[in-house]
Amino acid sequence: MKNRITLMCIGLSLATSAALFAQEADDGHGKPEPPMAGVHWAKGQAQKSGGASRNSPLMTNHGGDIMTNVQPVQSIFWGASWNSASFAGDKMTGVDLFYSGVGNTTYAQTCSEYSDPSKDVLTNSITYNGHIVDTTPASNGQSTSAILAEVCKMIPSPQANGYYPVYVDIPRGHAGYCAWHSASTCNGVPVQFAFFFNLDGDPGCDPEDTSGLHSQGLAALANVSGHELSEARTDPRLNAWFDNSGAENGDKCAWTFGTNLLTFSNQSKWKIQGNWSNAAYTNKTGYPNASGQIGCIDGGNYHN
Repeated sequence: MKNRITLMCIGLSLATSAALFAQEADDGHGKPEPPMAGVHWAKGQAQKSGGASRNSPLMTNHGGDIMTNVQPVQSIFWGASWNSASFAGDKMTGVDLFYSGVGNTTYAQTCSEYSDPSKDVLTNSITYNGHIVDTTPASNGQSTSAILAEVCKMIPSPQANGYYPVYVDIPRGHAGYCAWHSASTCNGVPVQFAFFFNLDGDPGCDPEDTSGLHSQGLAALANVSGHELSEARTDPRLNAWFDNSGAENGDKCAWTFGTNLLTFSNQSKWKIQGNWSNAAYTNKTGYPNASGQIGCIDGGNYHN
């Protein structure tokens, strides 16, 4: 189905995408094209996200599996520019620091309510196996199957409970989004994976971290990495937790921030958007999303 990604990029609901995913739809070239989910739209594109809807405040469980733990995260840096120290800057080491510190934090705990006690309980255990660099020319992320192929190539023995984010050296250009996540299989093993543009100098994907602790490009990658990781944990196969407009927990709080800087378990500090909490919305203890719904929490000053 050649229009899969086009449809997703103009707001196809995740409920619909889950159905398409289950059907193993074709990309027009005889290969499965996994759906693009949890799209982190750039600023000014929020109207395309279900999180902007005022009619669907609560996340509901659609019966799919969650990631009870993430074992492991292993990131892939794809593109010739990653071989250049001036381009890589603090981004590769910073992404390593982000993933090695996010587990067992109050930020990770923002996803904990999205469990099914009769089936799966989401823990805050997230382990990091470091990164791999591939200096061959990278894909621009418009084809999810191309990113999946890269994961399958670089991770010969994936883990079913693993998460594999792919960071390319290509800028966003005219694409309306900063990142996305998806799921499929490599040699019959389920894999969760994600895609991220190079966001250096990109105001549309900039969280405006003024702490001076990171370069702008790293700060931008960290924020969208938090978004996609949270959604992969709570809706890994695109059939678990989302609201009735198709928005996942990161979507519903996109480009809204509570605590200025969150401290991770390795003492690194990051400006990361919050995640949606049904409990915080019900108890009015969160902070407002872009639609004014008070249900976002970040584990810092705002808890469920």
